[in-house]
Amino acid sequence: MTLTFRDATPADVPTLIRLSHAGDARGAATPPLNATTLEDPRYRAAFDAISADPAHRLIVAEKDGETVGTLQISIIPGLPNFGLSRGLLENVHIRADQRGTGLGTQMVSWAIERCREAGCGLVQLTSNKSRLDAHRFYEKLGFTKSHEGFKLRL
Repeated sequence: MTLTFRDATPADVPTLIRLSHAGDARGAATPPLNATTLEDPRYRAAFDAISADPAHRLIVAEKDGETVGTLQISIIPGLPNFGLSRGLLENVHIRADQRGTGLGTQMVSWAIERCREAGCGLVQLTSNKSRLDAHRFYEKLGFTKSHEGFKLRL
């Protein structure tokens, strides 16, 4: 089955939040998504900020007109490696009932090609340490565990 890809619209935000929540690395410890928060204006503000910056794209992956995946692509210019640009894949999620079907591979491969077209010499992403299946998936696609990531919540 082949996926189609498009840039997200404001109408997609609730679906993309649901996909992100379902992929939360806390698993069973993740509290249920409160549907009343899907219209929180902070989501729309974030969407607008992403959409306004040409270095970022919020992508919807569809199968037969139904949203089955999402990811964000950010292009980051850099000085190291003679000005090598990096593609950052963020918030990569494929619907749970579609995992193992090859659709995730199609989605990430499509995103890698967009990074290549943007002149990137490297694609990077982070994945929660507890998501071992996701790690195996990324390694199968050629990603290597080259760095240790750190976060500081503010």
